[in-house]
Amino acid sequence: MEFRIMGPLHVRDGGRDRTPTTPKHRDLLAMFLLNAGRPLTVERLRRLLWPREGGDRSDSLVRGYVGQLRQLLGKDVITTVSGSYVLTIGDDQLDVDRFRLLVDRGSYEEALTLWRGPALEDVDPDGERWQETRRLREELEELRLLALERRLQADLDAGRHRELLAELKHLTRQHPMWQRFRGQYMLALYRSGRRVDALAAYAVLRDQLDGGHAIEPDPELQLLYHRMLHDDVSLHVSAGPPVLLPPDIPSFTGRADLLGRVVGGQVVVHGQAGAGKSALAVHAAWLARESFPDGILYADLRETTTPSAVLEDFLRWLGCPAQAVPAGLEQRERLFRAYTANRRLLVLLDNAAGEAQVRPLLTSCPTVVTSRSSLGGLTGATRLSVGVLGQEEALDLLVAGSGRPADESLRRLARFCGGLPIALRIAASRLAARPNWTVDYLVSLLEDEHKRLDRLHAGDQTVRSVFTVGYEGLPEPARLTLRGLGALSAPDFADWLTDQLGGGAEALVDAGLLETHGVDAAGQIRYRMHDLTRLFAREQPLPGVLAKVSAIVLARVQASRFSLVSGDPGTAVATRDIRESVEWLDAERPFLVSLVADLHAAGLDEPCWRLAHLLGPYLERHRFLDDWRAVSERALESAQRAADDRGEALVLLDQGDLHLAERDWDLAHEKLRLALGMFLRQGRDRDVNHTRRRLGRVHLERDRLEEAERALLTCLDAAGNQRDAADAERVLGAVLRRAGRLEEAAVHLLAAVGHLTELGDRHRQADTLLDLAAVRLAQGAKPDARSAAERARSIAVRLGDRLLDAHALLTLARVNRAEGAAERARELARTALDVFDETGDRQAAANARALLATP
Repeated sequence: MEFRIMGPLHVRDGGRDRTPTTPKHRDLLAMFLLNAGRPLTVERLRRLLWPREGGDRSDSLVRGYVGQLRQLLGKDVITTVSGSYVLTIGDDQLDVDRFRLLVDRGSYEEALTLWRGPALEDVDPDGERWQETRRLREELEELRLLALERRLQADLDAGRHRELLAELKHLTRQHPMWQRFRGQYMLALYRSGRRVDALAAYAVLRDQLDGGHAIEPDPELQLLYHRMLHDDVSLHVSAGPPVLLPPDIPSFTGRADLLGRVVGGQVVVHGQAGAGKSALAVHAAWLARESFPDGILYADLRETTTPSAVLEDFLRWLGCPAQAVPAGLEQRERLFRAYTANRRLLVLLDNAAGEAQVRPLLTSCPTVVTSRSSLGGLTGATRLSVGVLGQEEALDLLVAGSGRPADESLRRLARFCGGLPIALRIAASRLAARPNWTVDYLVSLLEDEHKRLDRLHAGDQTVRSVFTVGYEGLPEPARLTLRGLGALSAPDFADWLTDQLGGGAEALVDAGLLETHGVDAAGQIRYRMHDLTRLFAREQPLPGVLAKVSAIVLARVQASRFSLVSGDPGTAVATRDIRESVEWLDAERPFLVSLVADLHAAGLDEPCWRLAHLLGPYLERHRFLDDWRAVSERALESAQRAADDRGEALVLLDQGDLHLAERDWDLAHEKLRLALGMFLRQGRDRDVNHTRRRLGRVHLERDRLEEAERALLTCLDAAGNQRDAADAERVLGAVLRRAGRLEEAAVHLLAAVGHLTELGDRHRQADTLLDLAAVRLAQGAKPDARSAAERARSIAVRLGDRLLDAHALLTLARVNRAEGAAERARELARTALDVFDETGDRQAAANARALLATP
């Protein structure tokens, strides 16, 4: 059922007219509609129906009228609640409610079709019978004029100014003080070629206001008058609110986690060159278009670098006449803020180089800024970091842009582009423009990294140009650093390296050519460079970089290595120094491993094998066996290529240690025999002794205990210092333990512990204490076993060595089991097993599982 009160009272039920004809029924329904949803008592209804008689009528008469109205409308329309009557209707049944809703939604044309005249004009013609009628009429008239004004503005924006002239002229006469109608009438006249009439219409209003009220027209109307007076050409164009955005990208994909956060307050979208910051910001702005009815302002700050020029452009688009734009920057700022203060605008500032470009353009409106820098000086801004696309997002972009199916060839193409959106879009565009090309053909063109940047172009779009923009704006030290970094293939690197190459790391970050990668375990800031940026950097090579870097690194690693193995015989090192050295090596391991490969590829053979050899103790201790294998293979090739017998023998010794760690006794024996032969020929007695000790370990693992003992006794006799003696004593103790000669084993292990304690070699001291604990446990000396294991664990905790700590925990688990504390033993073994699994120590993990499986 539909109730209409805007104009004459009218009720329709589908196609049936249910409008009451009896005057009192009409009055009663009007009362209910003016108070829809509110309970009305009989007394209240009586006073409303007979306002001049003081309500001197019976309640039964009122109830009779209500009953008759119910018969006409339906019993469920008027209900009884606690002795009162309530008209119960939905929001869409009363035309007034629908009118309000449509105006609120901006559906002005549809709202105006509901208007048939003043509310209840046939029931309360003068609006004096009920105060509700008068209030409703005032509200609806304001809403009608608002809807009419907005509908007229939409027609003006659509270019229908000539068709509106008669209607607007009538409205200005009917509502002479409604200045918005006057302004629309002036604009319609102006656009119809009647500039003089438009100016005269303003003069009429000004005279009326000055004569009757002694006031001036509104500032907005005054501005319109001055623009017409100076014949501002922008008034001739009916473009609606300015939307200055570049075209949206139809194939935009990914960034689902960022899209909803781009628009809102002040937001800085930052990231490396080519990461798609502008594409993300523009796409997000188009998605939010309906939320900004007064327009979207856009400026590319790389093309228009001065804020003053951008402000002039924005002010003109917002309707400020050219003659009214102030000359000074500060005055333009203030005027721009005044123009935007009460408008629902979005501002997008693209490619900002720094905060100084942006600050004068900030207003109360939501503002999005894209920049390669995070613009840390804009303290009130929210920051969104935009990185490269993940594998699946990159594949989606290629599919959308090229029209090719997602297959392995397209995945290979995505990998060559490194997830960089600009490279992916260019590659997709090339495929779309050349349907006869296969994806594999384009991949083959990009395989040669020396020509990859040349081939990543589509028309006037190139990947190289994205990097060139940032590079050309760099200070010279930052350029040198970038050129130096091009010689390295490391996935990331620390600030000490950029400082050595020339500094300017933050300038490179701001230029989008480096990306901050966080703070590492050693407290260093780390950076990373995209593979395509590295190719660009290599186009401006800096000779001698690898030699310089290798010299610095060799000295640093050698110092760290001495801390790790406690240096030369008799050199004691503090635990803190060892821990800090290990932390530095932990942080730099990927960089150092890749540097070995870079030195090998560049033919710098001596620093290549030396660096690989120096890394051996650290890689062994922390069981980075894959890295150790990779660097030792390159090191051996470099030493052989340089015909460096000493280097080749040392690397063979390292490879023997690697195979011992891998428990490949045959390969270990082969490498160590080769190293031993070379050391014998070179007459290097100490190296011969070291190699024989390792061969003794191989004999031990092969259960050739007599051979192992002879070799180790020879090493012990030849030991020229405490370190060599300690190493021989420790392995000899392990041999004797395997032979069942436990007391002799304990003697040698105690001797080794003494030597290592004096040397300050914490790691080997802890290792030897764990061997001693195993011997004491086998002897049944449980207190001595516990003491040795707890000493070892204390050292491991101080060093921060998780793997060594796990071995100590496993030994303590065995001690607890021997003492009868089975549950505690299982708890310790489970903790150790987690570390072994994490570090990939399969043999230790198997030992822990065996203990856990023991009932």
